[in-house]
Amino acid sequence: MGLNRKSFLQLWLFNGILLYLVSLVVKGLVLTSWWAVLSAGLVLALVNAIVRPLLIILSLPINILTFGLFTFVVNALMISLTAKLVGGFEVSGFGAAFWGAILVSLFGVFLNKLFFKNIK
Repeated sequence: MGLNRKSFLQLWLFNGILLYLVSLVVKGLVLTSWWAVLSAGLVLALVNAIVRPLLIILSLPINILTFGLFTFVVNALMISLTAKLVGGFEVSGFGAAFWGAILVSLFGVFLNKLFFKNIK
């Protein structure tokens, strides 16, 4: 099942909002403008759609050994890659990206339940 235009726009805005909320909590994540928020949301959606599945497959053995916790490392790498590609989005180091990834996951689950109750 592919993404249609409406759901891709929702995903884009959802990622931007998540990154903005996380940047308020994690000191090492900095978004300098609303343009950076929107750009980072778009790039993160694209990176998660294209690069992340490949890294998840390549890291499957270590992911199995860590009972799935290595996924947070992959997510941190996706946030770091997004910061490298988007001007106005800065990540101070891997620790900030790691904690940002954990919070993006947690906030994402919460906001998903809150706003997208009927989507499974």
